[in-house]
Amino acid sequence: MVMIPYAPWLAIFVPFIGAMLSPFFGKLNSKFRDYFEVFCSFIAALAAVSMIPDVFTGKVSVNGVSYGLPFDWRVNWLPNIDAGVLVDPLSVFMANVAADIGFLIMVYSLEYMEHDPSKTRYWFFMNLFIGFMLLLVTADNFLQMFIGWEGVGLCSYALIGFWYRDEKDKWLGPYPPSHCGMKAFITTRIGDVGLLISILIVYYFSGTFNFMELQSNFSWLRDLVSTGLLTLTTLLLFLGPIGKSAQFPLHVWLPEAMAGPTTVSALIHAATMVKAGVYLVARVSLIFYSAYASHALGFTAIEPFFITVAWIGGFTAFLSASMALVQDQIKKVLAYSTISQIGYMMLALGVGGLAFKAAEEFVVAYNAGVFHLMSHAVFKALLFLGAGAVLHATETMYMSEMGGLKDRMPKTFITFTVGALSLSGIPPFSGFWSKESIFHACLASHQYMLLAVASVTAALTFFYALRMVGLTFLGEESEHIRKLEREGHHVHDPSIIMWGPLAVLAAVTFIGGAFQPFLEKFFSYSLPSIELIPFTEAVTETFASPTFMATVLMLLLGGIPGYMLYISRTMSPREIIERNVLLRSIYTFLLNRWYINSLYFKVFVDGAIWLSGAVRKTVEWGIDRFNYKVADTAVYVSSKFRKVQTGLLSWNMIYIMLGFLFLILYWIVVVWWM
Repeated sequence: MVMIPYAPWLAIFVPFIGAMLSPFFGKLNSKFRDYFEVFCSFIAALAAVSMIPDVFTGKVSVNGVSYGLPFDWRVNWLPNIDAGVLVDPLSVFMANVAADIGFLIMVYSLEYMEHDPSKTRYWFFMNLFIGFMLLLVTADNFLQMFIGWEGVGLCSYALIGFWYRDEKDKWLGPYPPSHCGMKAFITTRIGDVGLLISILIVYYFSGTFNFMELQSNFSWLRDLVSTGLLTLTTLLLFLGPIGKSAQFPLHVWLPEAMAGPTTVSALIHAATMVKAGVYLVARVSLIFYSAYASHALGFTAIEPFFITVAWIGGFTAFLSASMALVQDQIKKVLAYSTISQIGYMMLALGVGGLAFKAAEEFVVAYNAGVFHLMSHAVFKALLFLGAGAVLHATETMYMSEMGGLKDRMPKTFITFTVGALSLSGIPPFSGFWSKESIFHACLASHQYMLLAVASVTAALTFFYALRMVGLTFLGEESEHIRKLEREGHHVHDPSIIMWGPLAVLAAVTFIGGAFQPFLEKFFSYSLPSIELIPFTEAVTETFASPTFMATVLMLLLGGIPGYMLYISRTMSPREIIERNVLLRSIYTFLLNRWYINSLYFKVFVDGAIWLSGAVRKTVEWGIDRFNYKVADTAVYVSSKFRKVQTGLLSWNMIYIMLGFLFLILYWIVVVWWM
């Protein structure tokens, strides 16, 4: 199999074409429009998949000519305007994550959004979202990537606030979807400003936006080091991924992103927007490593960047996992879970940067980060689409209004549980292998504190995953479910259109661990060459590793109480919390999101309102008083001056003569004499 001709360009532009034609086909025939939009996403996925064999062979054929990887494919679309795609392992990998999972979500949408009155708008932004993400990850330069970066931000705003007409109390607290979309847009813009500044600094010193040129000529890095701007530039660059990938302190937008349709949540959390930040860190890591390996850059120069990436990721993973422990809305649990798992990926890439001195450790950590990205994309899409099936059937997003769905929705229960176990890092599911590789990378790089943070987070993850499954599918049916049944609304599994993608994702999650050696081979063309050990030997080493013992301990630490509280229900969590003052305080603290969100509202929202009021009462009042005083003075002067205007010709002639004498005197004194 060889790459479909112009596959990268097809993957980008076909979803754009589908988006543009959505309003037109919506007027002609709604059914045709629906299937055409899904077909466009299928073509994008097919084009992305067709590039995989070329990566394994290490070369790509364009118009009968073979090129080695990485291949910078530039096309002159307009006079003096070039566009380019970069065909290399990272871009092809990310293109498949976005396009393949995006296609499954689009298929699922056929039934999930079947009765929505705004389907044309939905299809337009969904395909536009996929197209912009593919533009982002395949771009061969910072400028083109930034266009895709801003495009996914625009689409996320439109899709999070998709149901902007709905009542606010139906959603995630006191805020309507329109507010949630705006919050996501504004919060991520903070990071985007930092990213844009860093891109312009890099361009100023290098004269190029192109990734391959930046990775081959390192004079710009030496100039940044000599001017003392390298650390500032790299941290500003990382501010972009902090915003897009919802890392601390810009993580607050992602829970509110649940106001959109569940399919939108799946696309944002699994395949597109939040993965953009991880991709960018992975991309610049390759540039920095190449500079270090070429002795163009010392390790101490780039160390602050990777320390920041690793610790922001580690802390975010723990922070968000703790918040997920107490959520009642199933989509919010998954939202905090996404923030936490993205933190794991950042942690791995940061640890990889701290292991530059040992090529093998860098490769292990880098592979761990991208492997967890793939693993998370699959099981998080599975979890969100499973949650969507539950919401579709039960007409509620609150787990306290669910319960007892195991027998009514057995297919959804099985596939959702597979996703939850993979999220928790239970063998043999893909999440176990990817998380274990991250723990191993921390150990190999001697980052023991980060390993401890990651391990504790794993315990919290297993606890809230069991809690989510138990509250949703096990135990007794809630009064809400019984009421639906009495009203004739039969709660059941969805049709094959919705259940089919769940089955595919569950199967990939189950066998995903087997992909790891192929992924290592896949990335071998862009990473330092190391000896790849056989799969059976890698499995043996995994189970014999000290990190596996730590994993088992953490799983027991989180799993035993989770099982007792929410699966076997031998203890009542409500009674335990109510009896213990400390636990009650911790519960309140976590439920209020560590008060970080409240602090931001106090400072940036309430503070801005207070400041505007203070300015209105002081500065604006002073300006108004000054304007009134100027006006009053003008009126007073004009009223006095008006008296000299008698209307008598003799007095007017006298004024003219006085003015003429003044001009003569001015000319004599100022012009002639001086």
